Order: sequence, then structure tokens, then C-alpha cells
Amino acid sequence: MTGSSMYPAFPAPSERAVQLFDEMRRFVEDEVLPAEEAYERYREEVGPDDHEVPPVVEELKKKARDRGLWNLFLPHESGLTQLEYAPIAELSGWSPELGPEAINCGAPDTGTMELLHLVGTPEQQQAWLTPLLKGEIRSAFAMTEPAVASSDATNIETRIERDGDEYVVNGRKWWISGAADPRCRVLIVMGKTDPTAATHRQQSMLIVPMDTPGLKVERSYPVFGRQDQHGHCMISFTDVRVPVTNLLGEEGGGFAAAQMRLGPGRIHHVMRALGAGERALAMMVERARTRTAFGGLLAEQSSVREKIAESRIELEQARALCHLAARTIDAEGNKAARHYIAAAKVAVPRAVLNVIDRAIQIHGGAGVSDATVLSSLYGWHRAMRIFDGPDEAHLTTLGRAELSRDPLFTLPRGLHDQFR
Repeated sequence: MTGSSMYPAFPAPSERAVQLFDEMRRFVEDEVLPAEEAYERYREEVGPDDHEVPPVVEELKKKARDRGLWNLFLPHESGLTQLEYAPIAELSGWSPELGPEAINCGAPDTGTMELLHLVGTPEQQQAWLTPLLKGEIRSAFAMTEPAVASSDATNIETRIERDGDEYVVNGRKWWISGAADPRCRVLIVMGKTDPTAATHRQQSMLIVPMDTPGLKVERSYPVFGRQDQHGHCMISFTDVRVPVTNLLGEEGGGFAAAQMRLGPGRIHHVMRALGAGERALAMMVERARTRTAFGGLLAEQSSVREKIAESRIELEQARALCHLAARTIDAEGNKAARHYIAAAKVAVPRAVLNVIDRAIQIHGGAGVSDATVLSSLYGWHRAMRIFDGPDEAHLTTLGRAELSRDPLFTLPRGLHDQFR
């Protein structure tokens, strides 16, 4: 699936990477997991339609920064490779609501920061990248639309038209994660600047501040009945005007920039998902060790042991693919790793969902309710099979790539003819 004939070698992690992993493990155990109760209590008190950030989040961010756990996703800032970052990101995924944001490594801000770092002008970086890196504001990425199948980004209909020294935006976007958070100050909006250009050169990206006249957050959608604090929003743009200096990258470069953003974003989602799978497996093991049914511990039942064993196998397989993708990014770049990233984006959520589902089954009623974290973990990771490209889109890409590959050996004609 890569351009090389050999898999890239896996180097040993640096001493700094090992230290940061150990620090992150202690931080998750000592601070993040115990803070979940305060987070959920605050959300229950204010109600699902309130999107203010629970105070415990900002408290965790300060503690993380004091520990040196900050902006670890961005090699330019952290000095870590993607392979070194992977186990740290996985630890943050044990608590999806708190872990990633606590260390300023949560989506969609990571994608915004990567784009601004790669193609932003110095002025754009000063205005938006600097406060994002400091964790002072949040952002959102506006690409998906309600009227078209946005798994194909060339379908988008939102228009971006130039009028003198300004661009004018008209259209509707939805599932814009993060846009309901009052700290969200800026959107990266993808729209069509030239519908007559070549298919992959019709789109451009604009930086649009949230307080721009004509931009309206219509509503936030729940995921499987759960309203996330940061929100997943429908946004309308009616004659929204921004200066031409808000163009991100070049005009017509929006599709390429989107792939530039989504590649690392996908692998980071995958890294964090493994942490959720490990948490579900740990809960399954604890339940099996302590719960008695039909005269014995669940752990003594062969069917339960099989569920635990299958879960360990699937997580290790998924992790190996994730780490191979990360190492290929490090060794050969995002383009060379794109098929491994796509494969991991399909395989890891599948494995994690299988593990969470088994944990739910072993927990019974507690698993499907909010008595445990399992139902919310399941909902988010089921959605992961759709966001950042649905499974079907990645499978189509992988199938096409496999069909275009030259075989390792030239097989004799008729060797596998079942009718010979």
C-alpha cells in the first residue's frame, strides 16, 4: 500500500518521548479520569443545550501545560515523531471528552493549527495560530453540507465569490464540530470559487471569524441522543464578507489543503480511539473479575474469556496498523502513508467498536445506560466510521489502489483456474 517495497523500520522512541508518555500516563490517572465526574456533573446541571465549557477543562489545561504536555501533536512544536506521539495520543483517548483538549491536542483545532502552520501567511498565523497554540481560543472546520454527499468533497455547493477586495460566502454547512463552543472564534470554510475549473481545482478555503455578519449558527445536532459540549452545528452563510487576505493557501487549492488537513487528522483520531478501546477492555476485565452469575465469577466462563481474548487480539492488530501508518508518515510523508492511514481509519474504529460492544454486553444494563462511560464511547466511535470520510470512501480508495498494483510475482497463466 506504500511506494516502498519494504516496510519502514520502527526506531526506538527518544528519551524525551518515553518521559512524556510516562508523564501523560500519570496525568491521565491522577487528574483526567478523576475530573470526569465534575465535568459530567456540570453538564447535567446546565443542561444539554448549554455549550459553556465546564470549569474543570481549563483547570486541566493549566495542569497539563505545567507538566509539559502541550501541543504534542505538532512535530514542529513538540519535536516528537508521529510514531512517538501515537502512544501519548492513545492515553488521551481513554477520556475523549477531557484528555485531548487538556493537552491542546483535540480535534478540530489540531487540523486548523496544522493547516495554518503549513499554508497560513505570517499575518494569519499571528492572528489565529498563535492563540490556538496557546489554547486561548477554539476553531471549527466547515466542509460538510446537508444538501450533497460530502464524503466526496468535490460535491460541495457553498459559493465563494470575489467582489473587489473581498470574498462573499453563501451556503449552508452542517456537522461543524466545535462551532457551538463559545470559545470558537474562527472557521475554516471550504467552498467553490470557480465551478468551471478542473474538478479538484474548483474549491478554496477561507478564514471566517465567527462574528462575521451573515454567519449564523442554526442549531447543534446530538450524536445518538447525546449533545456534546462543543456541539455539531448547522451554519448558514448569507452574503458573508471577508477580505481577500483571508484566503488560506491559494485559490483553487482547497481540495489539496483538505487532504493535507484530513490525513494527520484521521491518524490522530485513530490513535485516540485505541485508548477508548483499551479502556473498554479494562472495564470488561474488571467486571469479569468481580461479577458473579450462575454460581461463579464471569471470568470463569469460557465465553467471557473468549470475548476478552478476541478484544486483545483486535486491539493489537489495529494498533500495529496505526503505528505502521504513523511510521510511514515519519519516514516518507503523508502522501506515501495515505493508504495506510485509510486502512487504519477503517480498521481501528471497527476493532474498538467490537471491544466496546463486548464490554457493554458483559455490563448488561449498566453498559447501555449512562451508569458507565461505555454507551457514550460507543456512540462517538460509531460516528467515527462516518466523519473524516466514511468507511466506504476509504475502502473504495484502497480497492482501487490494490487493483492498480503490479503483482509481486508473475503467475503462470491458468495456475489458479478452478476449471482446469
